[in-house]
Amino acid sequence: MEARSVQLSPVSTEERPRKEPSPADPWSVEPELFSSLTRNDQRRMAEQYVRGLLEAEGRKTLRNVAEQIGGKALQQSVHHFITASSWNWSPVRRALARRAEEAVRPQAWVVNSTVIPKAGVHSVGVDQQFLPHLGQTVNGQRAFSVWSASERISVPFNWSLVLSRNWVEDPARRSRAHIPDASRAISLEEHAGAVALEAADSWGLRRRPVVVDVEGLDAGATVRRFARAGLPLIMRIDGTTPLRVDGALLQGYSDREVPAQNLIGSMNRMRRQVEWSDTSGTGSYRGVVSAIPVILSCPAPAGGTGGGGIGGVHHRPMLLMGDWGSSDRWPSRLWLTDSRRLPLVTLLRLTRLTDVVQRDFAEISEHTGIRDFAGRSFRGWHRHVTLASVAHLIAARAGARRLPAQRRRGAGTGAVAPLCA
Repeated sequence: MEARSVQLSPVSTEERPRKEPSPADPWSVEPELFSSLTRNDQRRMAEQYVRGLLEAEGRKTLRNVAEQIGGKALQQSVHHFITASSWNWSPVRRALARRAEEAVRPQAWVVNSTVIPKAGVHSVGVDQQFLPHLGQTVNGQRAFSVWSASERISVPFNWSLVLSRNWVEDPARRSRAHIPDASRAISLEEHAGAVALEAADSWGLRRRPVVVDVEGLDAGATVRRFARAGLPLIMRIDGTTPLRVDGALLQGYSDREVPAQNLIGSMNRMRRQVEWSDTSGTGSYRGVVSAIPVILSCPAPAGGTGGGGIGGVHHRPMLLMGDWGSSDRWPSRLWLTDSRRLPLVTLLRLTRLTDVVQRDFAEISEHTGIRDFAGRSFRGWHRHVTLASVAHLIAARAGARRLPAQRRRGAGTGAVAPLCA
């Protein structure tokens, strides 16, 4: 397999003249983030909205944000700006992604998903969402995101909202939520690919390894999607994923497919200890890891020819990694990657970026209102999470881990699904 390069150390990026945030005002918003907005009043409102997300206490609803930045008299203007205005969120996300590259110096992009519980059925995308790690179903929205991540910090920069057939095939629902005509129900694997591939293919960003940490994805479909785009992939899998040992590299093993957990659990001799010091300077890590060259069967997409695979199936060389605690019988995490020539420590360090994302979601995104949009429109949801991600960048860059919104009204009530759902 062709070797894929991974940038693990900070990388240089092209600098462009811009207004730097004032040290006296850590919440200042760079005007360049909103240069795609055509009107002065839109740019001004975007900056005010982000500041409201950073400074308002409690849930970051449109009403609370409006009261923070201008009192009750501004509520109608804020509501119109988010739900009914004409500005496009995609160029703002592209500008955000570029600023995140400079602030984070990413080692990889991390893709994951979150479920946002809802009490009613009218918010766009609300449906029954199954959470494998809890073994239960909740009523809520589900969204995929991609993060620029290093061992020091992470920032979300693109989002995709899951819409089931209950939404896209119901004309009345589509109309009320202002769902675009081009939107359709797509698989979770397609959502996972879309948030990263848009940035890689359309935004001119430096291509990064992608770490996918989402439960319930089909490994074959996900690997096939990223392989076509030429993006190195490290994907978390569950123990039931069928794999077989790559007989070209490990002789003497059966060539039949077995569950990944059984495969890696039966090869104790492949385990070894690894340790490293992270680049953030916060400490050193030690773990037990196992790596086995395997073959993954990737069925061709519906209606496809298989592209040369036998019976419409590609057999892709991969590396199966198990990440153990010090004395656990089974690995705590299983990973599959197509980057088999990279050092094992490098791959393991990249998987740990998911922990940085988890931390920053809980300590920053939750407090810049990423879950708090209570409106019903598709475009309103996307505009809100875009500006909440801008607020995350500003807070992260300022080193703020706990914003005033930590005193959220109703904190501790209701079930909130963890980030990776």
